[in-house]
Amino acid sequence: CCTSLGVYTIMIAGWSSNSNYALLGGLRAVAQTISYEVSMALVLLSLVFLIGSYNILDFFYYQKSIWFLVILFPISLVWFCICLAETNRTPFDFAEGESELVSGFNIEYSSGGFALIFMAEYASILFMSMLFCVIFLGCDVFNVMFYVKLTFISFVFIWARGTLPRFR
Repeated sequence: CCTSLGVYTIMIAGWSSNSNYALLGGLRAVAQTISYEVSMALVLLSLVFLIGSYNILDFFYYQKSIWFLVILFPISLVWFCICLAETNRTPFDFAEGESELVSGFNIEYSSGGFALIFMAEYASILFMSMLFCVIFLGCDVFNVMFYVKLTFISFVFIWARGTLPRFR
C-alpha cells in the first residue's frame, strides 16, 4: 500500500531529532500506522473481491447508479475510522501523550521542519479523502463534483478532530 511509505519518514523524523521523547513518539506513531495498515488492506481487499478487479476505474464504473457508501455503510465507517487512525487524528493520536510527550515525534522541530511536518499531515488527510471519494462515493477525478466531495470529506476529518475527545 502506498500509505506504508510514511512509516519511514515518521521513524527517521523521530530518530533524527536527537531526543528520547521524540524517538518514543515516533515509535508510537510507527506502531500505530503499521497496525492500522493491516485493517486498511483487509477492507480494501474485501472491496476488491466485491468488484472483482484491482483497477481503480472499476470502482467508478460500479457506482454509476448507487454509491458504495449507501450499500456498504458499515464498511465505509470502518474505512473512515481507519483513515482517522492512519492520519493520527484526534481519537487515535496516541503518539501525542498528554503527560509524557508534548507533541509526539515532532517535539524538537521548529520553523521550516515543523511546517513541513504539518503540511505532510494535512496532505495525508487530502490523500485519504481522495481514496474515500474514489472508493465509496464513485467519483471521476476529472469532474468538479469530485472536488466538492473531497472538500466535504476533508471537512469531516477536521470536524472529527474538533468534536471527538482524546483518549487518555
